[in-house]
Order: sequence, then structure tokens, then C-alpha cells
Amino acid sequence: MEIDAPASTSTSTSTSPLPYLEQQVSSAPGELKPLWTKIKSAYEKKLWHNLTVLLTEFVFTPGTGPYQIELFEKFITTIESKINALKLVEIARRVGREYSEPELTLKFLQSVHSRLTSPYPVPPTEDNPGSPAPPAPAASAYALSLSSIAYAQLLLGNLEGCKESLDECEKILNEQDTIEPSVNAGYYGVAGDYYKVKADYAPYYKNALLYLACVDTEKELTEEDRKSRAHDLCIAALLGETIYNFGELLQHPILQTLVGTEWEWIKDLISSFNAGEIGKFESLANHLGNEPILESSVSFLRQKICLMALIQTIFARPRDGSSRLMTFQTIGEATRLPVNEVEHLLMKALSLTLIKGSLDQVDGTADITWVQPRVLEGNQLDTLSEQLENWCNSVGKTQDQVEEQRKAAQLAVLVQ
Repeated sequence: MEIDAPASTSTSTSTSPLPYLEQQVSSAPGELKPLWTKIKSAYEKKLWHNLTVLLTEFVFTPGTGPYQIELFEKFITTIESKINALKLVEIARRVGREYSEPELTLKFLQSVHSRLTSPYPVPPTEDNPGSPAPPAPAASAYALSLSSIAYAQLLLGNLEGCKESLDECEKILNEQDTIEPSVNAGYYGVAGDYYKVKADYAPYYKNALLYLACVDTEKELTEEDRKSRAHDLCIAALLGETIYNFGELLQHPILQTLVGTEWEWIKDLISSFNAGEIGKFESLANHLGNEPILESSVSFLRQKICLMALIQTIFARPRDGSSRLMTFQTIGEATRLPVNEVEHLLMKALSLTLIKGSLDQVDGTADITWVQPRVLEGNQLDTLSEQLENWCNSVGKTQDQVEEQRKAAQLAVLVQ
């Protein structure tokens, strides 16, 4: 714990924040007076770590919003150099929400950012020996500050500026060995919002899931926020042109917030896609009118469910070792497509790298050698277990046949 010498009694009251703190202690409402008293005491004793903890607690305490901007301007700015840089940015992020206009929030965050230590090393020159990158948490604080600025720029509709800030933030984070979860959450949260505004579903889906991995959804997100994020993730998973793995989303606890709501059918729709169940999809299709964005993409969704049915059919095919060939007729029955459209479906799956293999148009067969890995649900794990058991039995039979042939060959040699 860093402790300075007691404050000198000759300190000029014109530059000391003590008069401000004393005023707040005397005028604060009863529920906030203890916090103000502790802040004043920690400052007088120069207990900087304790003071940082108290200031963080203060800005996240309900009812302190009207005091936060003044607290930062009249007190925190005078002790910035004594506060952990990462904690300073976390406090500034919270204080920035209290400004009435996004322009003021951006100006405030940029002002704080300009006073942070740059995380970049200074290369040597003829006149300057240079300097290495500063120690932690300078880089994390700088990156978190950039993500905060990016969010303010996003609110103002400055998508280009937002992307530039996000790109710089990502570059810094990629160069670090260890990163605090809150810093990663700051980046992934804003990146997800950026791609949501752009209606770029696949990057949104990726960043939104990574954001959820960095936060405690039960403690840090409200019930309504959890529902909204689960809904948006489902929409992105359904409309993402490169998203054909739904298991990770289905296993995330946040999806359970849709149960019992008007959006529960979307969760069921995701389950039908993951299992490649075209019948279940058709039964849920009458709900698509409740989501105009899905209703306008029905043709894409039908193609996607056919691709998922194809993947599931390939996955569930017998592994008896007799043949890997699948006929177009079998695939057409599984995907409910005419045989003359099966080849196009297979070509689409090959182009998306969902499968690997070869097609024989003349014989109407497909030799599939690989299927894109994905997270499996309970029924799919049962299928995999059954396939492994069949494979083991097949290998056992082959071993017995080889052993019989060995014994026969050995006996033949002995007879000769």
C-alpha cells in the first residue's frame, strides 16, 4: 500500500481539494455521508489504494450520479497520477455516462485519454535513446479508454472513427500477454455494438459471445439486457451467412432467459437449425411474421436449414465401413429437395467449407470425407457414441479376421 507523508498544513487551499471534500461531507445526504467521510479520510492520510477503491465504489453506488462529474473535475483530476491507470479509466467510463449529451461524453473521455501514458515504446534516435513500452497496466488502461471513446463515437454515428478506435484497441490487446477480463469485455462489447449497427451478423455474433465470456451475466447484466442480448444473438446466428454452428449458443445460460417470453420460439428455432430438423422449422415458420427481419429472409433460412439437414444426415450416417458414398436420392429425402437440386446444395456446402469430398454427377453419389466440427447437443452425442461403438465393433471384427488369417498362414508354413 502506497503511503505518503502527512499533508503539510501550509498547503494552499486554492489548489487543495480538501475544501471541496469538507463541503461534500457536510452537505451530503445521510446515505452518502459515510462514503464522503471515508474518501476525505483516505485522501488526508494519502492512502492511495484505499482511496481508489472508495472512489470506484462511490461512482458505482446508486444515487451518486449528480455528484460524479463534479467529483471528477474538482477532486479526481488533482490525484490522477496517484491512481491506478486502469481504475482511473473505469471510473471515467462510469462518470462519462452522467453527461447529458454524447458530444460532452466524448469530449470528457478524450480529455482523460490524452493524459494517459502511451503504451507504445519510443524508438531510439540520434538525439534520444528511446524508451521501452511502459509496464502494466498502462496498455490495458489505454485500450479500455479507446473502447470507451469508440462507444461514444458510435452513439454519435461516427462509424469510421469508431472503427479506427476499435482497430487500435484490438492491436494493443493482441500485443499483451495477459489482459483483465473487464478490458476484453470493453472491447468485445463495443465491437459487437458496432457490427450490430452495421448489420454484419457473423462478426456481431462472434464478438457478442466473447463479451458474454468476459462478464458475469447474472451480476453485471439486467434481466432485460440478458433477454435482449439472447434475442439479438439468435437473430445473428440465423442470418449470419457463415454461421452453421449453433451448439455454443444453445449451451450458453443466457439463452434460458427467453424461456417463457414472447421470444421463446426463436430459441426453439435455433434448436431446429442445430439438429437440422426441417419439420420443426416448418412448424415454427408461422412465427416469422413477428420478426420482420426474419420474414424478409425466408428463402435464405430455408437454404440454411437444408444445409443443416445435410450436415446432420452426413453426421448420422452409418459408420459400418462398407461405404462412404451417399446417393443424391438419400440426401434429397433428408433435405426435402428434388434430386435435381441436391447437387447445387452440395456445391453450396463445399463452397462454405461445411463439408469436404467429391461428387459423381453421373452416378448421382457424393463421397463426403469431412464435416465441419461443431458443438453437439445431447441427442447428437448419443449418435456419436453409437457410431463409436459400431466402429469399435468393426475394428474388432477386422482384428479377428486378421488373426485367423495369421494362424492359417502359420499353419500352412508348418505343414510344408
